[in-house]
Amino acid sequence: MKKMILISMLSVSLMALSSIEIAKKSDKATDGFESSISKTQMTLINARGQKSVRDMIMKTLEGEDGDKTISVFLSPADVKGTKVLGWEHLDRDDDQWLYLPALKRVKRIASRNKSGSFMGSEFSYEDIGNQNYKKYKYDDKIEVVKLDGLECYKGIRVPKDRYSGYTKQITWVDTKDFLVRKIEYYDRKKELLKTAIFSKYKKIDGVWRMGKIEMTNHQSDKSTTLVWIEDKIKTSLTKRDFDKRVLKK
Repeated sequence: MKKMILISMLSVSLMALSSIEIAKKSDKATDGFESSISKTQMTLINARGQKSVRDMIMKTLEGEDGDKTISVFLSPADVKGTKVLGWEHLDRDDDQWLYLPALKRVKRIASRNKSGSFMGSEFSYEDIGNQNYKKYKYDDKIEVVKLDGLECYKGIRVPKDRYSGYTKQITWVDTKDFLVRKIEYYDRKKELLKTAIFSKYKKIDGVWRMGKIEMTNHQSDKSTTLVWIEDKIKTSLTKRDFDKRVLKK
């Protein structure tokens, strides 16, 4: 009986947090890296199970008004030298640019096109942007559920961005460390489009860092896996490293 009472009290305690409080804690859980340089590997898997592997360098700079990111493709040859630069803004649409080495030109990615595929993967340009909690509205209904043995807060968030490709996202956030474990993405027809599984988290200098994302498209039967091979934080990057001029260097 005492055990049942303790479990009941714990459940009440977990549910005492509001959806916005959970979102803030989740956002804060991965803050504090200052800047990072990561070597990542992206594997595209088509509906027949055929794989295509791409290597990238991803750089990120934290900022109070939004993070800045740049992704540089290293291989294979058909995408080598392609760069994607993103400036996050908390009070307006993000800025994103794509550099295509074959054309030697920089193309601005319009906000209305952010739902498009990121370099042929199942990630969109919207997905690779920072997911700051301020960019969403939250449903007050929160459940505490089990996900692969982990106790998680299950909730709903809706993008504020009018150009978002999603009408809603269902999130699973670990109740212990507030790390995101799973997200379901619903398209503009309000149908389930994709599911992302987040795993292999690790701490570097006391900061939680992502290790792997598996994105599955339920409508196309395609998937993309992104794995962090190397990851360094507090790398002394500055805003100059994310200037538009670096795209052509």
